[in-house]
Amino acid sequence: MPQSKSLSTALLCALALLGSATACSAADGTPTASRPAAGRTDTARDTTTSTAARTTASTATGTSTGTAAGATPGATGGRATGPADGTRCHTSQLRASVGRDNPGAGQENFPIVLTNSSPHTCTLHGFPGAAFLDGAGRQVGPDPKRTSGQTPTTVTLAPGQSAWAGLTFANPGISEASTAIPSSLLVTPPDERDPLTVHWTAGKVPVAGNASSVFLTVFSAGRGA
Repeated sequence: MPQSKSLSTALLCALALLGSATACSAADGTPTASRPAAGRTDTARDTTTSTAARTTASTATGTSTGTAAGATPGATGGRATGPADGTRCHTSQLRASVGRDNPGAGQENFPIVLTNSSPHTCTLHGFPGAAFLDGAGRQVGPDPKRTSGQTPTTVTLAPGQSAWAGLTFANPGISEASTAIPSSLLVTPPDERDPLTVHWTAGKVPVAGNASSVFLTVFSAGRGA
C-alpha cells in the first residue's frame, strides 16, 4: 500500500506540472520547486535591454553633431542647421584659394573659395572660419565677424566643384584704420577643426582702430567671380 500511495502521488504531480507551474511534493514529502513558462522571463529582459540600447544609441547619434569652433585660429566655422555629418565636406577633401578683389563703395570684397578635391560628393553649410597670419605664424588683427542677417543654405559639391564665401572690409585708405600686411590667411571649413592655409597677396588689411572689422558671409555655390 505505501508503494501504491507513492505511485499515486507521483502521477498527480506529473499531471499538475503539465497543467501549471504549481509546486508539488515528492514521494518523500520534500517540496519540488515551481518553474515559470520556459523563456518568458529571459525574453522580457532581452527586449527591455534591446530597447534601452536602441534609445541610448539614438540619443548619442542625435547629440553627436556640433560646431568644432575655437580649436585653431580662425576655426569659427559652423551652422545653425544642416545636413547629416556623413555628407559634410571635411578639410582633407577641400582645396582653398582667395579670388580677385571686387571693390565697391569703399569696401574690399574677396571670395574665399573652397573646391572639392576628393572623388566623393560632399556638402558645405554655414560660415567659414578665417584669420590673417604674419610670416611668423602669429595672428594679425582680431577674428573676422559673421555678417548678420544671413541664412545658411546647403551647398552640394561634386568632385571638382566650388563654393565661395565673402571676406569684406572697409578700404583702410578711406577708413584710416591701422593696417598690417599678412603673409597668409587661414580658412576653416564649416564644422571642421583643421584649417587650410592660403598665401595672401592682396596687401594691407585693417587690424585696429576705426572701421577695422573684417566680415564673412555664408557659403554659396560657385567661385564668386
